[in-house]
Amino acid sequence: MSTAHQPVKSRIVSLDQFRGYTVAGMLLVNFIGGFQAVGAIWKHHNTYCSYADTIMPQFFFAVGFALRLTFLRRLKTLGVWPATRAAVARNLGLILLGFVIYHLDGQVKSWEVLQHLGLRGFLAQAFSRELFQTLVHIALASLWVLPVIAAGTTTLVAFLIASAALHLALSRWFYFQYAWGLPVIDGGPLGFLTWSIPVLVGSLAYDVVAGSPGESDRSNPVPKLLAGSIVLMGMGYLLSCLGGSYAPPPFVEPAEGIPDLWTMSQRTGSVSYQTFAAGFSLAVYTLFVLLCDLGSLRVGCFRTFGQNALAAYIVHPMVADAVKPYMPGDSPLWYVAAGFLLYFAICYLLIRYLEKNAIFLRL
Repeated sequence: MSTAHQPVKSRIVSLDQFRGYTVAGMLLVNFIGGFQAVGAIWKHHNTYCSYADTIMPQFFFAVGFALRLTFLRRLKTLGVWPATRAAVARNLGLILLGFVIYHLDGQVKSWEVLQHLGLRGFLAQAFSRELFQTLVHIALASLWVLPVIAAGTTTLVAFLIASAALHLALSRWFYFQYAWGLPVIDGGPLGFLTWSIPVLVGSLAYDVVAGSPGESDRSNPVPKLLAGSIVLMGMGYLLSCLGGSYAPPPFVEPAEGIPDLWTMSQRTGSVSYQTFAAGFSLAVYTLFVLLCDLGSLRVGCFRTFGQNALAAYIVHPMVADAVKPYMPGDSPLWYVAAGFLLYFAICYLLIRYLEKNAIFLRL
């Protein structure tokens, strides 16, 4: 918990605004997704990439951007081991917080049942699904990329490709059937391998925005960022077509079919999904660079959420639980919109209060 204001000039405005937009998108899709009147593009799916499915990768993109920024700063001022210890401690803290929020799978009713379950049974039952959600995925992916986070572009790209290849190999061997059959959440225990894709793309985006040491012209990173986003989105779509037929483009619901390891799926954390979503995250961030860093756009709501994203993440499901009891799933669209505006306003007021009192929840 931090109560110190950071000077505005020390922050990258586009990153705060992008992160704030992502929090606002999370509030939107997590609230409206369960209502019948809401279109499919605003809901999460397991067999293609909708707008809702683009939100979570944007958090990982922002994490990768900030991780490289802070690690390089600490590396320069503190050295390798202090910088590494700080990163490890932060991510272990996220795992602990994730454990408190998400809990473990299953339970036992008596000491006798626990003894019969044994250590192997406990590990197999308790750690299969619920724990592996957003905060834990962020921590595991960050720890996975930590050995290369200060390396050059070639090493980062090679590590990204190797992580994707390892996930594909394990999925072909056994993991796709396991993840789909359980089913897991957001990639499950091995999801960190592909969640590292948007993390590393965010790290590479930081290099483009910050510029290389001694580089004379850092004023316009947009062309490089935009080119990278197009390449990644194209690669993600082409990968989704390797299952034997041309897949519908992202955001278009496919016909009935059997998913495979090439299908864009947030459930399995597939390589095609993560590659496209990382490219889409980069495209959205490029827009914020253009509007905020090169332009003068500042959205107060995005600033508030962007500088206190963890607090918003923790608070928003509690607010939803307070608002939704009298909002049935078949509510008309106008009623859904009214309920969402109330929920969004409460979330904003709570996080704005923290901001006004210089209280920022960070790990």
